[in-house]
Amino acid sequence: MAEQEDIRIRPAAVADATAIAVLHVAVWRDTYRELAPVEAFRVLDEAYREAKWAAALAKPDRHQLVLVAEQGNRLVGIGAPSQAAFEGRGEVRSLYVDPAIKRRGVGRRLMGKLAAYLAGLHYPGAALGVVVGNDPAIAFYQSLGGRMIGLYADPGPIWRSDNIVVAWDDLSLLMM
Repeated sequence: MAEQEDIRIRPAAVADATAIAVLHVAVWRDTYRELAPVEAFRVLDEAYREAKWAAALAKPDRHQLVLVAEQGNRLVGIGAPSQAAFEGRGEVRSLYVDPAIKRRGVGRRLMGKLAAYLAGLHYPGAALGVVVGNDPAIAFYQSLGGRMIGLYADPGPIWRSDNIVVAWDDLSLLMM
């Protein structure tokens, strides 16, 4: 894809925390505008997200990787895996792509790099939770070969969301 040539993916640094928070909040609000309660929008603001990202990036654990996708000097995507979850698979904890650049392969590239990272940690597969009603994300994950394996309620401190577990038992499907 020619559009991808100007997109660079790299590990995030502490200095990226503010830009990550801005993108995270903008994409989150756009994605969940019809799904999340008003209280979640009030509390999960840029200051809240920046503090969380800055803390995580300042003291990464040995299994942590946060990737950012940049176009020029602008952050357009974020991806981060987590510890084992969903029956021992590596969890994809965060994947956010700027709506202005969706459908240009950024999400697919981030997922590929996250899958390669999880494979390097010897996880047998990957999984993630996606909020029920987030149909574009569900369709995207299914287009990558993900399959629904269950449901769970995220108890979150602010929003108790119902989620679908999407899994990949063959990480090479994501690394293409």
